[in-house]
Amino acid sequence: MPLPNATVLDRFLRYVVIDTQSNAASTSQPSTEKQKNLGRLLEQELRALGLDDAHLDEHGNVYATIPANTEKAVATICFCAHMDTAPDFTGTGVKPQIVRNYQGGDINLVGDPNQVIKVEEHPELKAQLGHDIVTTDGTTLLGADDKAGIAEIMTAAQFLLAHPEIKHGPIKLLFTTDEEIGRGADKVDLEKLGADFGYTLDGSTVGEIQSENFSADGVTIEISGVPIHPGTAKGKMENAIKIASAIVARLPQDQAPETTEGREGFIHPISICGAMEGAKISFIIRDFEEDGLTQKEDLLKTLTEEVLAAYPGSTYRFEVKQQYRNMKEVLNRHPEVMENLMEATRRIGLEPKIDSIRGGTDGARLSFMGLPCPNIYTGGHAYHSPLEWISVQDMETSVRAIVELVKVWEERAA
Repeated sequence: MPLPNATVLDRFLRYVVIDTQSNAASTSQPSTEKQKNLGRLLEQELRALGLDDAHLDEHGNVYATIPANTEKAVATICFCAHMDTAPDFTGTGVKPQIVRNYQGGDINLVGDPNQVIKVEEHPELKAQLGHDIVTTDGTTLLGADDKAGIAEIMTAAQFLLAHPEIKHGPIKLLFTTDEEIGRGADKVDLEKLGADFGYTLDGSTVGEIQSENFSADGVTIEISGVPIHPGTAKGKMENAIKIASAIVARLPQDQAPETTEGREGFIHPISICGAMEGAKISFIIRDFEEDGLTQKEDLLKTLTEEVLAAYPGSTYRFEVKQQYRNMKEVLNRHPEVMENLMEATRRIGLEPKIDSIRGGTDGARLSFMGLPCPNIYTGGHAYHSPLEWISVQDMETSVRAIVELVKVWEERAA
């Protein structure tokens, strides 16, 4: 049975053991039915808290409302987190470990002696002395991305419902599927949600607020070669595998994920497959500016044409698909969303640090759908890997930030 009085750690440990990995190869929504297992649990827990409208829809999204308890006309705020975990590393059989009262040094993971969370590679650990650190056993990812966000939202909801003296406007809760494969907002019903502004709980270091993210496109290059029996191939064969390989080999080294940081964008091949007669390369293109995306896509097309010039019998198809855009464009039109978040962060004793996401969140998609939605810190680190870790105390800090944020919105309302 759901435990309505659980701590943020209780909830987090309960959620991470549920396998919710999404699958980009699937065309359904959610991409994996197992994501609904967590959705059903969240629906039960929300109802146990007294939120009678809590429900799981056919796409795996969970909706709920905390009613307003003030007579002020306060904007309706939504807190959002995603239920799926990344396909990058297995999320099956998660065995969370807790390092109590961390006293510094590297953390050895018990399930795989080759997996060590090293301080020199994770300098954020230096700020965690005395904290309780949750890790994996080294054989799976942890799922703090984004089950930490879910646990924090649920715990804040529990606290607000238990303390009606804290005045707030209407609060909407939204838990989505398939964020990790770029589809988290695809089936969200904003009319049903009924929120004016939103916040995703999907960040990292406490105090870091993200109001900007990469703009993103996907590019597919399909190559048709000239197949022929290798015994009689001289001067005739044009091997699509070699053509694809030559395109990848010509990619600029200074525009790759492994060589860029900060506001630098990149061209990143994510898959290559095929045979002599045909091959396909899939890329993701990232930049904070749309002009930067266009320049990178033009460069990739030019490289392809240069390679194909040596293969006169072969052809190619070049396709660009928009994935998401920089949410800063939308948030700049609603400055109060960020101003209230920064005030709430200061109230819990942190100095807000405005940061950019070298990636995307549901917030980017939701912003362009009509729900301006920056990203709040959860305390998690080393996402998408077996070295993933999070501080219990940092999760508690994020819970306090949510509570303060709804108070700020109420106080500043007319």
